[in-house]
Amino acid sequence: MNVSIEQMFLVVSTLLVLSVVASKVSGRLGVPVLVLFLVVGMLAGSDGPGGIYFNDPGLAQFMGVLALAFILFSGGMDTDWAVVRPVLWKGLGLATLGVLITAMAVGGLASAILGLSLLEGLLLGAIVSSTDAAAVFAVMRSKNISLRGQLKPLLELESGSNDPMAVFLTLGFTRLLSAPDFSTLDLLPFFAQQMALGAAAGLGLGRAMTFLVNRLRLEYEGLYPVLTSALVLFTYGATAALGGNGFLAVYLAGLVLGNSDFIHKKSLVRFHDGLAWLMQIAMFLTLGLLVFPSRLVGVIPTGLLLAGFLMLVARPVGVLITLLLAHMNLREKTMIAWVGLRGAAPVILATFPLLAGIPKADLIFNVVFFIVLTSVLLQGTTIPLVAKWLGVDAPMPHRRTRPLEFTQTGDLKGELVELVIPANSAMVGKQIVELGLAEGALIVLLDRCDEHIIPGGGTILQAGDTLLVLADQAALAALRSMIESGSASGAQDR
Repeated sequence: MNVSIEQMFLVVSTLLVLSVVASKVSGRLGVPVLVLFLVVGMLAGSDGPGGIYFNDPGLAQFMGVLALAFILFSGGMDTDWAVVRPVLWKGLGLATLGVLITAMAVGGLASAILGLSLLEGLLLGAIVSSTDAAAVFAVMRSKNISLRGQLKPLLELESGSNDPMAVFLTLGFTRLLSAPDFSTLDLLPFFAQQMALGAAAGLGLGRAMTFLVNRLRLEYEGLYPVLTSALVLFTYGATAALGGNGFLAVYLAGLVLGNSDFIHKKSLVRFHDGLAWLMQIAMFLTLGLLVFPSRLVGVIPTGLLLAGFLMLVARPVGVLITLLLAHMNLREKTMIAWVGLRGAAPVILATFPLLAGIPKADLIFNVVFFIVLTSVLLQGTTIPLVAKWLGVDAPMPHRRTRPLEFTQTGDLKGELVELVIPANSAMVGKQIVELGLAEGALIVLLDRCDEHIIPGGGTILQAGDTLLVLADQAALAALRSMIESGSASGAQDR
């Protein structure tokens, strides 16, 4: 069937609008938005009322890899190194050993109940071994719930860093099944090569990105997003071409760039956040179109068994073994185990066996798709309830919308930060003019009871006031010390 350009634009724009509207509905229903993106794609597909026939795993894989690269890069930019550093080894343990244990456990059961060989079963286990904890926080934000202590940064780190391990296992088992000259012993050097090159390229190119963004001095601000987007693609492509793990490289490059000072930082972070959402919608729509819902009916019994085993046995065992020596109580470990949501990555990885010509690749793809849907529907909708039941939930911090922004340039070094005045601070009851602010510090806005006030020298500070301060590092340190004077709790950055 020939489709005109105009018709294609109409269809694509309609699907995108429906997906954006679905994201609004997902918050009210408590269902992760990725499920609704998939549903929109499935309804538009050949088995749905949309009737769009799509059966091109190659194009779906291309879209998925492209999207996942930008999503991981954006996730790296949003990761605060100071926050995740205390949980670094726990997160890396979950992202490597935890993924491996999960893959082995699910793979063993899959080979037993699906009539697959052991290698085919392990391939299926590897495909569903990574988690998408990022979807969890979307659900919890919709319910205005957060997680206590180290749980949130630990899950954020795991979700951003565990896809490379799943990719390695999937590629390794696919190669074992499709290349007779590739043996199990070759997996160890393959793993070392993938991770070492991926980490080195990611860290090195992340620093190169920071250098280029700050030094090129482009005449048009709109070119900076073009530059960073091109560098993301270059990072993935160059790393993969050299035999490294491109997904690890783009995540680390985003982490390095996001935790560095560079010009137009706010606008670039917002751009890549929006691009990541566009990529996520496009990816889920494509994957939804690729699947034939009628073919999922036959895998329901075994799919439910594997999904239940994954959620209740394989993931918890992997978490408990990995965190055996960690100073965390059983309730926290249980929460981490239940948050092992499966997302887009497994469905993307399920296209690799299809393109490699693995004999039972169709069965593996349909089972993986069913497991992902089951995991998201059962775990995703119950996470807030489980968090409350385990007593690890916390109120979602109130995030204010700033009425102004600060764009850092090479000539002006400084930060725009929010500082909260505690009730027992020595600054309470004083006029701003009495503070004797250090040179290089300027209070540009004051938030009091959600009311924005432009401060003057005679403005009297009150407990709970939030100061929006523009300052260099030295002046900022002096102001923090001043706020903490007479205060046991000190200033709170936001």
